[in-house]
Amino acid sequence: MSADKKRVQFRAPSRLVDRADSLANVFGSDRTDILLDALRKYLREVAHDDEIRQEIAGAYYDDEISFEQLKSLVGKEEAANFRVLKRQLDEGLTDELAEL
Repeated sequence: MSADKKRVQFRAPSRLVDRADSLANVFGSDRTDILLDALRKYLREVAHDDEIRQEIAGAYYDDEISFEQLKSLVGKEEAANFRVLKRQLDEGLTDELAEL
């Protein structure tokens, strides 16, 4: 894991935080560890969901996220595939516009 860290503050329902605290007690850890583990798991799972991958790809094709952000979401190999497709799409659009 990277040594770079960002402080994050958010509001959550009390019952959810209480559950995280209870689980932390069971594992002898703290709330932050529980929340980080849950966030990591969620991000891994959504990266493999086809509908979400399509949303991520769309955001990349529309230049809403950078290649680095894409790579962090879907992995290096999949991001490379999306980049190749984006270039092909961009070249196709250029060719279509040239024919007009």
